[in-house]
Amino acid sequence: MATLYTVGHSNHSIEKFIALLTAHRITAIADVRSRPFSRRHPQFNKERLATTLSQQGIAYVFLGKELGARSEDPGCYENGKVQYARLAAAPAFKAGIERVLAGAAKFRVALMCAEKEPLDCHRTLLVSRALEGAGASIAHILADGSLEPQEKTMSRLIDLVGLPRDDLFKRDDLITAACRLREDKIAYLKE
Repeated sequence: MATLYTVGHSNHSIEKFIALLTAHRITAIADVRSRPFSRRHPQFNKERLATTLSQQGIAYVFLGKELGARSEDPGCYENGKVQYARLAAAPAFKAGIERVLAGAAKFRVALMCAEKEPLDCHRTLLVSRALEGAGASIAHILADGSLEPQEKTMSRLIDLVGLPRDDLFKRDDLITAACRLREDKIAYLKE
């Protein structure tokens, strides 16, 4: 299975963002934002971004309905807060994961969302974990252009939420617990 990448557009200029992609030879962006617009950074609005990427020879696909963190399905919420496990169990989410995996056979794919820090985004805690479960390898393109493998990102997560790395639990159980704790902090809450 090929490596899949993630990237946050953050507050980058479009030139910096394109440079991050080309440095890692990304040939397709899978936009996993539920709402593919930015008032502060209009260069990342869906149509404008798709056009700019196309001019650079980078394909663009919007997968926010399938893989976004703000589901329209009320069954994915508890007390107004989205629940990642419910999102992951949804047929649309599973179809989105399959679409990314199929795309990875033809393209060098990066999942894109807005957040600069991978640990602040569902692309890491939800989508990347599902892709890993399907056998994919994940690497995060950080704002400085460096790559961070998912394993290192998960170690940072364990530290961030204050769980002991040398716990008696299996590593997978520790990562699951850490992801749940982080999800509780960052998951979308309906107003």
